[in-house]
Amino acid sequence: MNAAWYRAIKSAYRKEPIYSILFTIGAVDAAIGGTGERWGLLSFGVSLVVLTLMVRWWQAQNRQLEQPPLAPQRYLPPQSQPQIPPLSLRNK
Repeated sequence: MNAAWYRAIKSAYRKEPIYSILFTIGAVDAAIGGTGERWGLLSFGVSLVVLTLMVRWWQAQNRQLEQPPLAPQRYLPPQSQPQIPPLSLRNK
């Protein structure tokens, strides 16, 4: 696995640990069920993966709709105040 995949997976686990764990459990169940010809375990794993992705997508959509656009924050005062005089270095 290259470094980009590693960083993406690490970032996903840090941001959304519950969804990542559920996705991993579903993927492992699907892999075990598919290789061992256990169709119940395969269907449970695939449905858990799909359900996790759907809930995650649904929550992401709701977050985007609920957030109103924020006004930009201004850290500096407007230009109506006098300018700061230039600094001069004096040799002592």
